[in-house]
Amino acid sequence: MACGPKKKGMACEKKSLARWMLEKKLADADVSEEEQNNILKDLEKKETEYMRLRRHKMGVDDFELLTIIGRGAFGEVRLCREKATSNVYAMKKLKKSEMLRRGQVEHVRAERNLLAEVDSAYIVKLYCSFQDDEFLYLVMEYLPGGDMMTLLMRKDTLTEDESSFYVAETILAIESIHKHNYIHRDIKPDNLLLDRTGHLKLSDFGLCKPLDSSSFPNLTELDNAAGNITNTSADGDKPLSSTAVPRRTQQEQLLHWQKNRRMLAYSTVGTPDYIAPEVLLKKGYGMECDWWSLGAIMYEMLVGYPPFYSEDPMSTCRKIVNWRSHLKFPEEARLSPEAKDLINKLLCNVDQRLGMKGAHEIKAHPWFRSVEWEKLYQMEAAFIPEVIDELDTQNFENFEEEACTEWWQSGGKM
Repeated sequence: MACGPKKKGMACEKKSLARWMLEKKLADADVSEEEQNNILKDLEKKETEYMRLRRHKMGVDDFELLTIIGRGAFGEVRLCREKATSNVYAMKKLKKSEMLRRGQVEHVRAERNLLAEVDSAYIVKLYCSFQDDEFLYLVMEYLPGGDMMTLLMRKDTLTEDESSFYVAETILAIESIHKHNYIHRDIKPDNLLLDRTGHLKLSDFGLCKPLDSSSFPNLTELDNAAGNITNTSADGDKPLSSTAVPRRTQQEQLLHWQKNRRMLAYSTVGTPDYIAPEVLLKKGYGMECDWWSLGAIMYEMLVGYPPFYSEDPMSTCRKIVNWRSHLKFPEEARLSPEAKDLINKLLCNVDQRLGMKGAHEIKAHPWFRSVEWEKLYQMEAAFIPEVIDELDTQNFENFEEEACTEWWQSGGKM
């Protein structure tokens, strides 16, 4: 695809560089010539599609809206098909009045900017964005493999080999946005999507923060939650709640977690289970908060529920702040010493947290000794989802149109 010498020069240069880097990685990874050609053809197709959509002024009428595959505090995500080409995408539809009411406009702008700036194989690709009087629309690639939350609910736990594969791919995704000076701030299983081959990409950058923006607004809902948990007890390490919670077995805790998980995922409050203590306490934070979230996800993959799960979100926040008293490994989970060590080095104080100097610190941990980092995305994935065709949504939760309309009209508070 030819590019003009001036206006498109930079885009062409970026495209050529991306292709050259991918060719080099494929050669180094010892991938067969046929596989290399297939991967490069797929890249070229996506790049061509990206340039075409950027040139054409798009609107919602250019798309046929299909199944709802997700919803959140400000809108929904829907499978859609472009009428002119029949290409399939995921369309994120955000209600502007709700974003304004909650002061979230800058967060959405940051999401769009990050997706436009960061050209990475490890994050969901944004093809175009547009708006009308009521809504903002983000048109992104559709990954039919579902999300990590759904996979974990289906399988309860993953083996250490399966977990190391997906934790490793998550590290590459987080590293790719950190290199562009963004913090994600919302790393959780719901935002780890799987493509049709089972490889992972990071999504949902609505809470991302550029590090060079000191005036960037705080997380309103997180700050409200944090304001209620900063009064710790006299010794600082005991939980604030005086209510005794009965001790459950790993299986009982797993069932309890799964019963409440989807409700928390789609509520306006969400789940705080993956949020770092420094974020909750408003002490100031950097990229290290994303590595705490990674540790919480790794724990959930191996144990079945997050490390600080409690009866309600506020109790979870208290446990996170007092993590020393609450980080425990159930004996039934039978984690390896290396797995426990890595989790302990991620779920700890910022100044001791692995990854503080960069992702290379985490990659070098013994738990990843069998991971071939350069070949990871060319290998067969740990889990290959069942995908019938490009419109298949079986790996996402079913959302009834009528129920979604009622939920929308209630402001997402049902």
